[in-house]
Amino acid sequence: MGHAITHDVQVWGVRRYKGKRKTTYTVRWRVEGNTRQETFDTAKLADAFRARLLLAMRNAEPFDVGNGLPVGAVTAKPPVAWVGHAMAFVDTKWAHASPRHRKGIAEGLVSATMAAFDSEVPDPANVRRALERWAFNTNARRARGEDGVPDHYAQAMRWVNNNSPVLSEMTDAARLRRVLDGLTLRLDGRPAAPSTVARKRSALYSAFQYAVEIDALPVNPMDRIAWRPAAHTDVIDRRVVVNPEQARALLAAVRRIYPSLEAFFACIYYAGLRPAEVRHLTTANLELPTTAGAWGTLNLLGSTQTSGRAWTDSGSPTEDRALKHRARRATRDAPAPPELVETLRRHLDQFPPGLGGRLFVTRAGRAGVPIAPPFASPQATGTVYRVWARARRAALTDAEYQSPLAKRPYDLRHAAVSLWLNAGVPATQVAEWAGHSVNVLLRVYASCIVGQDEASRHRVELALSIPDRESAEGVAARGDQTSPLFPH
Repeated sequence: MGHAITHDVQVWGVRRYKGKRKTTYTVRWRVEGNTRQETFDTAKLADAFRARLLLAMRNAEPFDVGNGLPVGAVTAKPPVAWVGHAMAFVDTKWAHASPRHRKGIAEGLVSATMAAFDSEVPDPANVRRALERWAFNTNARRARGEDGVPDHYAQAMRWVNNNSPVLSEMTDAARLRRVLDGLTLRLDGRPAAPSTVARKRSALYSAFQYAVEIDALPVNPMDRIAWRPAAHTDVIDRRVVVNPEQARALLAAVRRIYPSLEAFFACIYYAGLRPAEVRHLTTANLELPTTAGAWGTLNLLGSTQTSGRAWTDSGSPTEDRALKHRARRATRDAPAPPELVETLRRHLDQFPPGLGGRLFVTRAGRAGVPIAPPFASPQATGTVYRVWARARRAALTDAEYQSPLAKRPYDLRHAAVSLWLNAGVPATQVAEWAGHSVNVLLRVYASCIVGQDEASRHRVELALSIPDRESAEGVAARGDQTSPLFPH
């Protein structure tokens, strides 16, 4: 038998209770003489619940005497704050995501959340830090446990909880468009890179999709918004590609500035390795022939990435992972031309490997003081970028230095792949060496395949010149009045 229903209802305002650890918000109402209450963590949720009760009263909807709720709301789910939902989404993704992916999700949700607030954000920098380093970091919240929010983030998180939109409010077209527009801007107000916008949009879309999965939303609201970010292209700018002479000059500059990194950059240029793959190399991965002028092979087993202690499960800033877009135990062989073989042998003679035979390790502290072996830390990426910047300054002309030419160490990999393609190595082989699919390879490096246009023009010019080279007498002697290229 169902409960009795009534229209004898009175709803009071929201009461705020400030406790030692957190502040709560309680909605009180009376149904046929019985006082009821619901407590919420945020003012937004409390206001949303109270608004539902008032709307039911205004629409003369009967209330269930047994549970005190409007009859139509008995099966309805309570409102959920956007920030709380985003935190739950992060928790579901955490165990299966790489540290860099975790960080990327957090950055996307931070940008979206900051753009979603209706009120002006006080101390935006601290609110961003609280969201990224606490709310959207599962490890940080698990480490604190019952202790709750750290003191330095407490005020920021209180403001966030009190001002977070309800999840259903995030589906409003005007708000969602404002959020999406917020993803396209950097902190300084300038447009963000298309790849950054795409990554952040993906994080937001996945958070909404999770809401659909748990039946918190009927559909993904982003599917209903006709919003398109700037086109993202992953085609390589040929201006970043160095030629062999420039590459050798840069490597020579590195040898003078920081000798232990010459082989590091040489592996990127000559073997087309990603920097993270170079950091993972050990002596066991090298097949270096003793015969002069012979080619060797680099057996790649994984990569070493740096994301920061906040995003790894080990608490170390670095983590060894599988090769990019490959299964955990997948391997790849990369070629080692004679020049790289020579450079690696010189490196092994001068610099002892670290723990586990790792070739490239941190050998000096922050003050430049040498670290005694055994070298336990993979090569610091900060040092790699600083040395590369100095090498560019030393090896390039002023015009080249100001240009995009080899701006990043990764551009040496682009130079390697471009060199292979322009040398006529089959695309299937290049894709295997570089760890790409053929489709991605040709799409990404299409603009760096040079020389083909000139050769094609030469063939067309040769074809067009055939009638001119044939004398009228020769044509008449054959009795053939038609061109071999253009028959009637």
